[in-house]
Amino acid sequence: MNFFDIAGILVALAAAFAFINHKLLKLPTTVGLMLLAMLHAIALLLIDQIVPGATVLTVAETLIGSIDFDQTLMQGMLGYLLFAGALHVNLNDLKEQTAAIALLATIGVLATTFIVGGLTFVITGWLGIEVRFIYCLIFGSIVAPTDPIAVLGIFKSLGAPKSLETKIAGESLFNDGVGVVVFIALLGIAGLGGHGESHTDENQQEKSSQVVQQSEQEHPHEAQAGTEVAETNASDVAKLFALEAGGGIALGFVLGLLAFLLLRSIDHYATEILISLAVVTCGYALAMKLHLSGPLAMVVVGLILGNHGRTLAMSDKTRDHLDTFWELVDELLNAVLFVLIGLEVLVLSFQEKYLLAGALAIPAVLLARFLSVGTVITALKKSAGRKFTPHAIKVMTWGGLRGGISVALALSLKEEIHAQQSKYNNVGELILTMTYVVVAFSILVGGLTIGPMLNRLGLAGQSKTDAH
Repeated sequence: MNFFDIAGILVALAAAFAFINHKLLKLPTTVGLMLLAMLHAIALLLIDQIVPGATVLTVAETLIGSIDFDQTLMQGMLGYLLFAGALHVNLNDLKEQTAAIALLATIGVLATTFIVGGLTFVITGWLGIEVRFIYCLIFGSIVAPTDPIAVLGIFKSLGAPKSLETKIAGESLFNDGVGVVVFIALLGIAGLGGHGESHTDENQQEKSSQVVQQSEQEHPHEAQAGTEVAETNASDVAKLFALEAGGGIALGFVLGLLAFLLLRSIDHYATEILISLAVVTCGYALAMKLHLSGPLAMVVVGLILGNHGRTLAMSDKTRDHLDTFWELVDELLNAVLFVLIGLEVLVLSFQEKYLLAGALAIPAVLLARFLSVGTVITALKKSAGRKFTPHAIKVMTWGGLRGGISVALALSLKEEIHAQQSKYNNVGELILTMTYVVVAFSILVGGLTIGPMLNRLGLAGQSKTDAH
């Protein structure tokens, strides 16, 4: 299938599912789209069981096989989605939550990675599945980033406390980039990252390979012995993290400032929208070429243009058109993204042990999220004497949904492991299945129950609360 065939089918499915959801199900859009796409995929699998070799399943599998989900999201959609999300985040609100967001997006991601990794190692061992500990840690890094697209709409519609909404939105904007960096570092430690084209981009593959090569130089006896584990040290990971995250933030600041100056110099909404589109498209590509974090760069650009740019560089007419344009881009891309997530059921391995491991990973991920969020908020309460919204830990634990980035990273890991052609090939299938089970539960169950949870806790209708 060519690009236009694929795009036509996906947009048509997204429109059809959105119509059905709006008319019949009336669920939050992203939740409804994913649910309908999953049911569609499952129906195709059932048809194939009844009528083996059914043409309709062949067409669907060809469609999914023609789409590199990792490339589509990480190099196609993600920059636009993060920019659009950051564009509507109030910088003053964000500053009030700086400490919480910074700790949750860094320490929280790392803590979740190790807690989930440790529990996954126990789970797989109990099920008799042979998995190296490093792969368990990689799984932890895959499910660590949150993606609260579905839940934020519910928060706004119910009037949840603004500070709580800001923490969840701010954390998700920054932990996406941090989570990808942690994932890349762990790939390097595992001796992966330099094979195939499925990872986030070639430059990130090169970085992982460089980590491995440096490790081999420092441990030549292990390399000669043919060990499968490429060791690295904390300084290598710290350097990679500083380059990716710090460099991405710096690049975003420079691009945001440049765009701000250009927007302030003219008053023509069509040109200004085109400038914002060019900054996101070219800026994300530039970040990839420079081996920097594109996601973090786009978040910073979005914050600058959405705040200083909105008030100092745009007329009222430009603001209205710019907001409308990026809200439409955000809605369209999210619709296609969640349809794709639902259709990925077609590539899963339905082995009983893998599904059971995924089911057991759900409480492990929730526990890790509860511990990491609870530790950060408790520490801020004691050290800074800050007050937080009642039940903030519970809501942020349940509302920290996983989404497209987790699925994309799991698919890229599967391809990396397959390229190695090692005895651990089945680990890629295992981690992909576990990730999908966690993501599906997170979006379908978490997304549908967070509203009733807010009502039960008495947090609905408190959008103007002063609590932090």
